[in-house]
Amino acid sequence: MPALYRQYDRAALDVQYNARATVPDIRPILAQYAQQSQAARATLPCVANMAYGDHPDELLDIFPAAPPAALPAAGAPVFVYIHGGYWRLLSKDDSCNMAPAFTRAGAVVVALNYSLAPAVTLDRIVDQNRRALAWVYRHIARHGGDPARIHIAGSSAGGHLVGMLLAGGWHDRYGVPPDVVAGAAPLSGLYDLRPLVHTHINEWMQLSAADAERNSPALLPPGSACPLLASYGANETDEFKRQTDDYLQAWLDRGLPARHVPMPGTNHYDIVLTLNDPASPLTRAIFDQMGLAGSGRPAC
Repeated sequence: MPALYRQYDRAALDVQYNARATVPDIRPILAQYAQQSQAARATLPCVANMAYGDHPDELLDIFPAAPPAALPAAGAPVFVYIHGGYWRLLSKDDSCNMAPAFTRAGAVVVALNYSLAPAVTLDRIVDQNRRALAWVYRHIARHGGDPARIHIAGSSAGGHLVGMLLAGGWHDRYGVPPDVVAGAAPLSGLYDLRPLVHTHINEWMQLSAADAERNSPALLPPGSACPLLASYGANETDEFKRQTDDYLQAWLDRGLPARHVPMPGTNHYDIVLTLNDPASPLTRAIFDQMGLAGSGRPAC
């Protein structure tokens, strides 16, 4: 069969972009997402189901920074997390497992929800995430957060959506400054969606070539100039790794601070679970980016 993207034909692309096939069974890991997130909501102060728009899916959860004492007058740094699931699975309810570690370290944590494909288009999902970020910028001070210190992170599809928030050209329409993002940490992200048009993923995404180009952070004008941390699971496919490596290199080529955080022993899915461990290299790097000292105690 002829090559459709780089050196890959259709069958090879399906292998490269089949993240689920890189683990024996995804179900126990997704169960951990849900269980740890449920525990976070049960044990931490949480302002749940805040609406950032009119659609029932347009909700977010806010976990205030843990006391002590004296928060800065401007408020605590904010960690906004965008879940993955290839744009068709999961929700904010599965995506706040890191809240104990981050709130204890002094951050406000926000878990975003968005509608899922194929019920909505990727354009709609991107719009929802931009409106959610704009809502956080306008309202997070009421919850102890500093709107000048918003850091964003996301895994897989969430990593792609982080890239769309870092791209340029959209901020004026949503009423936020170009530097609304103070730092970013996309994990296992997809930044060039053109190969997905030729894969099984397009059965639910239904992307045209133009849709893919319009929603590819790697092809869009640069926007944010914030520090970037990037990572992926050790056993990811060559294409998942290449996508992150190329995106990171483009950041460096602009003269911006950026680095890869190796995470040996992790995969595409369980790398997210390490965010609740203050001792993991990834969590320590994000804490450093956010100016957090860390709690020095193991997370729940």
